[in-house]
Amino acid sequence: MTETRPASRAPIGAVGLVIGGLACQELGASFAVLLFPTVGALGMVTLRLVFSAIVLLLICRPTLRGYSRRDWLTVTVFGLALAGMNALFYEALARLPLGPTVTIEVLGPLLLSVIVSRRAASWLWAVLAFVGVALLSRGGLEELDPVGVAFAAGAGVLWAAYILMSGRTGARFPRLDGLAIAMAIGAIVTLPFGLVSAGTALFSPTVLLLGFAVAVLSSAIPYALELLALRRLTAASFSILLSLAPAIAALVGALVLGQSLTLVSTIGILLVVVASAGAVRSASRHARRQSGLSEPVL
Repeated sequence: MTETRPASRAPIGAVGLVIGGLACQELGASFAVLLFPTVGALGMVTLRLVFSAIVLLLICRPTLRGYSRRDWLTVTVFGLALAGMNALFYEALARLPLGPTVTIEVLGPLLLSVIVSRRAASWLWAVLAFVGVALLSRGGLEELDPVGVAFAAGAGVLWAAYILMSGRTGARFPRLDGLAIAMAIGAIVTLPFGLVSAGTALFSPTVLLLGFAVAVLSSAIPYALELLALRRLTAASFSILLSLAPAIAALVGALVLGQSLTLVSTIGILLVVVASAGAVRSASRHARRQSGLSEPVL
């Protein structure tokens, strides 16, 4: 049976929702950078996770009874991956510009998609992505802190783990209950580190307000927009659009934080975007050939 979809104009609004969600995420990250001198990276992670957990718990009101020990182990690992991913990302962001940080981080999900596809052709996209990162490191950004690069790479690894655990948690918990519980676990884990790192500065009204804004921009709004978009886009099309994250991060970093990039660096980021989109589309084509369905219209 062939999948039908209206003319390509139909999902344009959904495309805008995804891009809007990505822009909100990177705008939230740029606001987080502005708070680093006051509360540090760990303090910022704590603010984001605590406020995100509060919002999700209030909206989802998850049931805590009726789950097995394995269910709780799964959601706990999910929460730890979420907390670690955010902590490493903000530690990288404290040392690197926004665009390069997201570009390096996205290598984790890209390699995961390549490994899962088990197709030799998919490795060509991985090679293209690493060429892009190599260009990024030589494009006038020689001052890239190697510790920051390591943090960004670690965030990418935990992003891949987050994706895997998200699927497993979603299979065991209804709706967004698993995400809400995992976010609460992540907030509890990071809270002591944030308190030690930031101290009383964490409770400043201005800091709390900006922290809440970061949580809303980085989590609440993107999740809502993505859920709306997924009602009108296929998973493959949605994943391809998410590949735009490094480019949007570089643009927001330039506009909000004044983090300019050279032409070579810009080309490197675009190569990673193309590689990510290509890997997703290649895997989608392979899966659809096996199922006998036609390709969706983006």
